[in-house]
Amino acid sequence: MWESGSEAGQEYGAGVLSSSKNSVRTEGFVQRGLSWYVATDIPSDFLVQIGQANFHMHKYPLLSRSGKLNRIINESRDPDLNNILMDDIPGGPEAFELAAKFCYGVAVDLTAGNISGLRCASEYLEMTEDLEEGNLLFKTEAFLSYVVLSSWRDSIVVLKSCEKLSPWAENLQIVRRCSESIAWKACANPKGVKWSYTGRTANVSSPKWNNNVKDSSPSRINQQVPNDWWFEDVSILRIDHFVRVITAIKVKGMRFELVGAAIMHYATKWLPGLLSDTTIIQGDETSKCSNSIFNSSSSSITSGSTSWKGGFDMIVAGTKDENSSVQAKEQRMIIESLISIIPPQKDSVSCSFLLRLLRMANMLKVSAALVTELEKRVGMQFEQATLSDLLIPSYDKSETMYDVDLLQRLLEHFLVQEQTESPSPSRKSFSENNMGGSNVNAKARVARIVDSYLTEVSRDRNLSMTKFQVLAEALPESARTCDDGLYRAIDSYLKAHATLSEHERKRLCRVMDCQKLSIDACMHAAQNERLPLRVVVQVLFSEQVKISNALASNSAKSVDSRAQPIVINRKALLEGTPQSFQEGWTSAKKDINTLKFELESVKTKYLELQNDMESLQKQFDKVMMKQKQTSAWSSGWKKLSKLTKMTHVENHQCLSPKGPVPEEQNRKTTRKWRNSIS
Repeated sequence: MWESGSEAGQEYGAGVLSSSKNSVRTEGFVQRGLSWYVATDIPSDFLVQIGQANFHMHKYPLLSRSGKLNRIINESRDPDLNNILMDDIPGGPEAFELAAKFCYGVAVDLTAGNISGLRCASEYLEMTEDLEEGNLLFKTEAFLSYVVLSSWRDSIVVLKSCEKLSPWAENLQIVRRCSESIAWKACANPKGVKWSYTGRTANVSSPKWNNNVKDSSPSRINQQVPNDWWFEDVSILRIDHFVRVITAIKVKGMRFELVGAAIMHYATKWLPGLLSDTTIIQGDETSKCSNSIFNSSSSSITSGSTSWKGGFDMIVAGTKDENSSVQAKEQRMIIESLISIIPPQKDSVSCSFLLRLLRMANMLKVSAALVTELEKRVGMQFEQATLSDLLIPSYDKSETMYDVDLLQRLLEHFLVQEQTESPSPSRKSFSENNMGGSNVNAKARVARIVDSYLTEVSRDRNLSMTKFQVLAEALPESARTCDDGLYRAIDSYLKAHATLSEHERKRLCRVMDCQKLSIDACMHAAQNERLPLRVVVQVLFSEQVKISNALASNSAKSVDSRAQPIVINRKALLEGTPQSFQEGWTSAKKDINTLKFELESVKTKYLELQNDMESLQKQFDKVMMKQKQTSAWSSGWKKLSKLTKMTHVENHQCLSPKGPVPEEQNRKTTRKWRNSIS
């Protein structure tokens, strides 16, 4: 009969499995070192070697129930063959020992820990019904189908033990049947299940899958079964088996929130780097994944001197770097598998989990297609992200400290998702009240996240201004109702990049709308020496416009409320105004008055300079007129001199026939002419 830790196994009595035929009477096997001997007076005539283990057996008990051994002996040309090597038997020496005991008629206890190996070994040895009725293959299959699969605990243990039996367990459908059994029990209504935690303590039993039995104890009536009761047990499975279980659970229609929570629970257990920056799996960390609930003798997974301790317990001969590379490869496989089974619905897993998974995916060089898929998932719920999760280091050869290009891609996926979720024009009126507000709130949250991210990465001196500007302008203008966060990021960038030219500073400040700055930001900007002067003037002008509009609106309201005149003096108005606004208003008013005074002084100086200019112009005109008069007198004098000379020559020619004129007379004539001219 069969024995199991489950309730269904109790129907089979003592749980002892033995053969009906036993030609060689024995009291059992005796182990001496790595060799096993049959406790009988008949000397052994057959040796089976499995690795370093040697089994000294007899031919007849084995050949009468194993088709494979029969065929090997019959096909051998050596009739006296008494030594066989069987290193490829599934389950190893432990499974063959149990199969040999069955052949000798020794009682064998079937448990969830040894049934999978024994089932595969019976298939390998071809212990079918053709050789003997009720052979080992039939009995192990019956125990597996009717006992193991009806128990939650045994199904988990068997599926865990199948990790060392590939591909036999897969070909014999053991993995598939256990996965479906676990999925069916996980999706069952927990109200009809007598429950006790299996994954928290080692001394409590598994959940009882008997809906007909009612427990009327007060503790059972008041105890509520949590929805995540199966997370801990399923998380001990290897990643490929976990994927099979989750796939079966999704097919059976479990809520996607629970499926996502189970995936996150598994990831935090098998990926220590998900919660910390380290990627090396330490032995103490992986030992926490061990199956603490399955350490009883009836369901132990221990085989020989080795036992499963959690994680991918591989022993690789070589250096520490080789061990690290093996662990990185295992973690990469886990991440790729988890990405492929995340439910497609939004909010099935948290955005923080997706970003941490994305960080590890980039660090471990996961395939580009899966990374792109993960980035799209982050974009679907990007408004839930936090700054600490978004600060993903740049693991490639990029000059920047953080992966700014990654955030740019996440923003693009978010905007694409927002556009696809926005209602069509025909349905806009119907869903405007439902979808419009949520989209605006999501964009506003994303804008605040991006501004905080820009403030953090702006301290990196290797961050180019183009990347900063592109990331700041990625969101539409309507996403930001206040640009204080963006101003803070720009100021931090200017502080870290003090060598920027004036033109570059102006270009950087164009991404900011001065009209969206608060009073505190305007006060800081007015005194900020790092900002260009033009930007400071724009800030002050926009603040003055705001104040003017506010005063105009207040005056309009007072006019409209003539029916109920209320006399409000300046003191009462100040008392009803918040202190922060009063201080901001006072400082802004002082700045405005200072600018007005400076403007008036500049106008006065301008008028003085204009008057000086006019006086200088008049003096210059007078000098020019004098120069023109002087030049006219000189030119006239020259003309008269020439005319005098010509007249003198003519007179001399006319008087020359009458005789020479006396010199004295000539002189007198000349003097008279000159005197007359003067």
